[in-house]
Amino acid sequence: MKKEEKQMNEEKERKLEKTIGGLLIGAGITALAGAYAAYRYVFYSSPNREEADDIRPKDPKETEEQYRFQIDKIKALQAVPYEKVYIESFDDLRLTGRYYHISDDAPLAIMFHGYTGTPVRDFSGGYDIFSSLGFNTLIIEERAHCGSEGDTISFGVNERRDVISWLDYARERFGDDKDIILVGISMGAATVLMSIELGLPSNVKGIIADCPYSAPLSIITHAGMMRGLPMKIVLPLARLGAKVFGNFSISSANAARSVKASKVPIMIIHGEDDELVPAYMSKEIEDANPEMIERYTFPGAWHGTSYLVDPVRYAKLVADFTKKVLTK
Repeated sequence: MKKEEKQMNEEKERKLEKTIGGLLIGAGITALAGAYAAYRYVFYSSPNREEADDIRPKDPKETEEQYRFQIDKIKALQAVPYEKVYIESFDDLRLTGRYYHISDDAPLAIMFHGYTGTPVRDFSGGYDIFSSLGFNTLIIEERAHCGSEGDTISFGVNERRDVISWLDYARERFGDDKDIILVGISMGAATVLMSIELGLPSNVKGIIADCPYSAPLSIITHAGMMRGLPMKIVLPLARLGAKVFGNFSISSANAARSVKASKVPIMIIHGEDDELVPAYMSKEIEDANPEMIERYTFPGAWHGTSYLVDPVRYAKLVADFTKKVLTK
């Protein structure tokens, strides 16, 4: 009888182990499926994007005058000839940029657009300002955007290393003494700020960051909360998806941390009505190194539209900043 009971108990234990094992496997598969869904939604970029549309629909917050102003700027930049240039990234992707030449001895502005943005859409105004100031301009097509290779947008984690690669390209082409201003908007702004901790060459004289977020983790959390998502569930899945399917950690880069070590002057511009990247995020960045950072806000401007709201003031701030940093 004892032998039969022992056999029965052993059989029960085996069944329990199988049940637990099945549940664990099921939970793991469910977690991976959720992580993949999060990766596709947040980080994945479709390969059918090279001919991305520069002209977006009118935002409800825009006036008709502001919208037409931007469309005119976009169409003007679309008509400007440029040289298509290429580099290879640290992870063997072919990245592209658009180089606009004015003069051999002109300083260089290197510009980085925003999440799902395009060079022309995001810098139609920026190009206009910098070309009028006599700058040559290199506008980057960020990885996983437009004609650059890659299928993962890493919110600046990998893109910050691309900043260094583009600076290497500029040094090889134009020399070590070419004065450079780094310019970014939204994700591009956070990216150039996060590149600081990787070490910038001495010919980078200044950084202009329009509506940057303080960290990838912060903006992903904020965006999820805006959409009413359960972030206690979604955020771990996004972390896992980034790591497993995107091969990066969303916690490994932080703009507010990076600027602490900056010896390069930084100007931040932010719309006070920005809901997508709240202005408090750039205030966190300013507070991390107030001696090297000057920050200006634009009343009535939402995400990335400070130039549209007040182009005269915006252009003057850029002109004054570049003049100051290039004459030091």
